[in-house]
Amino acid sequence: MSGAAAPTSIGIMDLLDLLHDTMSSPWVYLAIFAIAVLDGFFPVVPSETAVITAGVFAASGAPYLPAVILVAAAGALVGDHVSYAIGRGGGTRLLDRLPPDGRRRAAIDRARRGIATRGGLILTVARYIPGGRTAVTLTMGAVRYPRRRFLAFDALAAGSWGLYSALVGYLGGLAFEQDPLRGLLLGLGLALTVTVVVELVRWLRNRRRTARAGEPGTDALPAGAVSRPADAR
Repeated sequence: MSGAAAPTSIGIMDLLDLLHDTMSSPWVYLAIFAIAVLDGFFPVVPSETAVITAGVFAASGAPYLPAVILVAAAGALVGDHVSYAIGRGGGTRLLDRLPPDGRRRAAIDRARRGIATRGGLILTVARYIPGGRTAVTLTMGAVRYPRRRFLAFDALAAGSWGLYSALVGYLGGLAFEQDPLRGLLLGLGLALTVTVVVELVRWLRNRRRTARAGEPGTDALPAGAVSRPADAR
């Protein structure tokens, strides 16, 4: 039995050594930046995992935590703007082709109104939802949300995300300074918990809004309906 356990322990130690060597390299900052950029418009790239991992190893001195936060936030900002540009270029033409009285057009109109009134909040919250961030930035580009306002709110969203992800990993690394694998698992667990809580709150808000819209005597429109000006009736 002892002979069977040895390869597993050696494999884990090799993996940790590889991670340590990678995180100690100055190229790690470029890698974090590139991963964060790609995740902005190609959400299968695990940018949050990369930043948390860097934060775990930052607890032992390398990489440098403030640099990890900075490059992660900068990469997220650039990636979000690529997604916004894609939505602004191709998404606008697709929206113009939608039937004016169709359900999809009505859904886009509701999304446009929501983004116009709560765009900053939506963008900030979506940054903590894998996949959700790309959908929001694409939509904001498609509905031509003002670029300057997008830059301001996205800088806040990307900066807070970079700080949060790196610190979650850093706290895990401090808690298990001699065992970075457990520190990484703790950091990923904390990040997953935050994501679940955000999704649960969003689901409860949507359910409450739907229930309120269905109450008799409300002025809410049924799904797919498009309001018309009073003088057009």
